[in-house]
Amino acid sequence: MSLVLDTFALIWWSLDPVQLSLSAQQACEDMEKDKNGKVASISIWEIAIKIRNKKLDLGVCLDIYLERLQQSDVISIIPIDENLWLKSVALEWKHKDPADRIIVALAQQYNASIVTKDQKIRGFYPSVIW
Repeated sequence: MSLVLDTFALIWWSLDPVQLSLSAQQACEDMEKDKNGKVASISIWEIAIKIRNKKLDLGVCLDIYLERLQQSDVISIIPIDENLWLKSVALEWKHKDPADRIIVALAQQYNASIVTKDQKIRGFYPSVIW
């Protein structure tokens, strides 16, 4: 089964794994062995916005961080196409955050679990690891 990392799970997995819960750490270790991680490209946009607004410092240039992610054989960055956008809109969920909606729609598309600390996602999506 694939594993979808939400934006902060991606950051923590790649830069500061101790921020992950023990269950999330174990899931990510399994993901590293199975090489079955997925990340929605909107997460890269979210990271860029947080950096621009000075709410996040990766400790490395975003271009270098992205290049490392793109070279990873553990995760795939999934582009958001029009079908995934429509799936995100079709979710029976009142939550308005487009990034969260895309992450859930991506997980549904791949029949994957989501690694997230986000309470709204955890309250909606049935297969969450935290």
